[in-house]
Amino acid sequence: MTESTNSANRTKKLSLIHVPFGLGAGRPGTEEGPESMVQIGLMRQLRKTAFEVASEHKVKVPSHPAATTGDHIGGVKHLAEVKEMGALVAEQVSLAASKGHLPLVLGGDHSVTIGALAGMAAQVGKLGVIYFDAHPGLQTEESHPISRMGSMSLSVALGKAKLKLAELNRDVRENAIDKANVVLIGVRDVEPEERAIIKAEGITVFSMHEIDRMGIEKVISKAVEVAGNGTDGIHVSFSADCLDPIEAPGVDMQVPGGLTYREAHFACELLAETGLIRSIDVVEVNSKLDESRRTARLAIGLIASLLGKRIL
Repeated sequence: MTESTNSANRTKKLSLIHVPFGLGAGRPGTEEGPESMVQIGLMRQLRKTAFEVASEHKVKVPSHPAATTGDHIGGVKHLAEVKEMGALVAEQVSLAASKGHLPLVLGGDHSVTIGALAGMAAQVGKLGVIYFDAHPGLQTEESHPISRMGSMSLSVALGKAKLKLAELNRDVRENAIDKANVVLIGVRDVEPEERAIIKAEGITVFSMHEIDRMGIEKVISKAVEVAGNGTDGIHVSFSADCLDPIEAPGVDMQVPGGLTYREAHFACELLAETGLIRSIDVVEVNSKLDESRRTARLAIGLIASLLGKRIL
């Protein structure tokens, strides 16, 4: 099949949003993640899906050199910069969704997810969230003496942090993201405070223990059941550190025993088959730690699988 024929068969539109921001992470490098994924062949992978890239935007994030003083507000490092970045991301995601496009957000660290969720929460009545990460993202300002926003993305989305989604986008709809429709997958490094929130709120978590015991197909089936129950679609947030570091070494916080290459691809293929994905963010690819760009290469393959790419 020729490239022109492929283009003619594309019936869905995608907005590609680059967010080269890494101030929510623990070390430099994630701000280079979006460019690394593009350079390793993202656009070529996207052409193998049914999606046409209808628009592309690079968010002008706060300058990293000017923001490396370590200043923090209320115990959170670089809170002002995260809020500025989040508002810009939310604007672009909301605009894309309003046009009927699927927003594909390339981070950056996991604080980028806060902006993506704020943008979608302004466009849907209820949004399910499937969150792939080794860490729950449920730290709060009280969890540690100085917290990082990359570890707080879900606590912000669920109203457990001082920062609220409505601060990033005034059109955020109340209760657009409900704890009953949030699912964590691949978790294996949990702080005591996060464990307490998970248990108290009854948040659905499939740790690597459950994945080993149940198998990834059953886990995804149950995750979709939870995230899709009464919602207008699902946002998929995919952190590269949910993968096993043997296969994806280019992440800030390596935790052994993550998802394998095939488990991750199968999970993404199964999610694509549901037709429920409304938006995606892919984060935590640290190019400074990424040997031979292995993590970036794996990430773009997973993006293609999430968008419905098949072998045959």
